[in-house]
Amino acid sequence: MAESRATVAVGRGQTGRVHQEGRIGLPSASALYIAAVLGTGVLALPGLAADAAGPASILAVAIVFLLSIPLAGAFAALAARHPDAGGVATYVRLALGPTAARMAGYWFFFGVSFGAPVVAMLGGECLVAVLGLPRHLAGLLGACFFVVAIALAWTGLKVSGRAQLGLTALLVALVVLVVVTGAPHADPANLEPFLPHGLPGLGLAISLLVWAIAGWEAITHWAGEFRNPKRTIPLATAIAIVVAVAYLALQVVTVLVLGAQGGGGVVPLVDLLAVTLPGVGPAIIGVVALIVVTGVLNVYIPAFANLAASLGRDGHLPRWFARGVEPGEVPRRALLLTAAVCLGYLAIFLALGFDLEVFVLIHTSSMVAVYLVGMLAAVRLLDRFSLGWWMAVVSTVLVAGLVVLAGANLLIPAGLALVAVVVTLVKRSRKVPHA
Repeated sequence: MAESRATVAVGRGQTGRVHQEGRIGLPSASALYIAAVLGTGVLALPGLAADAAGPASILAVAIVFLLSIPLAGAFAALAARHPDAGGVATYVRLALGPTAARMAGYWFFFGVSFGAPVVAMLGGECLVAVLGLPRHLAGLLGACFFVVAIALAWTGLKVSGRAQLGLTALLVALVVLVVVTGAPHADPANLEPFLPHGLPGLGLAISLLVWAIAGWEAITHWAGEFRNPKRTIPLATAIAIVVAVAYLALQVVTVLVLGAQGGGGVVPLVDLLAVTLPGVGPAIIGVVALIVVTGVLNVYIPAFANLAASLGRDGHLPRWFARGVEPGEVPRRALLLTAAVCLGYLAIFLALGFDLEVFVLIHTSSMVAVYLVGMLAAVRLLDRFSLGWWMAVVSTVLVAGLVVLAGANLLIPAGLALVAVVVTLVKRSRKVPHA
């Protein structure tokens, strides 16, 4: 019954209350989207993609950017129509049922969050390099980023939204500065050979760059906090798509300036700024790290907590975590679970010495799984032949291609899907009366 009531609430859209009480307007909403899309990719992805595909990484970025347009449009249409903290899990529940929703929720909460240690470690690595500290302190600094993000989320979305607006404005300005100052140092000779690792290298780069579009769905968990979601969400999405062109520009500059060295360091932006802005580069790197990592975690930590609270509300997690799921409230119990999961993954990352690529691929494969069921849900929920519906149809086909590219990296999502099915069977068995 609880699940039925939740479905009715979202399906009939208690959106009047959300529209009146939402505290996030267009500027802050745009900032959240931009941070989610640009994110820590500006620190790591140019190098990882260049290492995988060489100069062809520019093509990979262009492909992923084009893919993101219909995907972003479909998610915007869904979020505007069904603003709920459950995000994709809610859409999937409405369209495909509770088991599929449980899978989507687990994929996002337990799978996509594998990217959290990557975000934190990139920030730690940058600060260690800038401040000249011992390398082993990067993990401690990464944990500090988590603490700051959790503290911001604990105070409520109003404070987080305002903080995000300032952080994102600085982030965009810094990316533009790096691109503009790097352009004079470009060398066309660095484009040869264009495809040094063949099509498999291009495919790996595309899989890694899914990180760059892993943001459109994250904001759906905030949709209940937006003022007038039907207007704010599409406009904020459009603004973020335009700003996302910076990703392509940054990749072009990275390849043309650094060439084969684009993937030589943990944070290639360090090497890029050393060439383009010698002397002041370290200070800028430190500012970039603080802005990017704080900004991204400021988006994802509340998104994870909102999702966990909605999963508790809908019976996919213990109902104890459901408190605070209503718009305008802070889901502090779910926030504690989010902190435990993210810090736990960071501990595993440090203990096992995994490289960034492993965790990035787990993150992106989980995201691809979420995208696939999300787009299938969109095809069923959105008005047939509307613009959002057509975007969902196109995205379903394109995301299916990403699933093929993910290959063996889908092992973690497959395991989480199995857990979701087992939970369903256990819940059903408890409802069957004993003889």
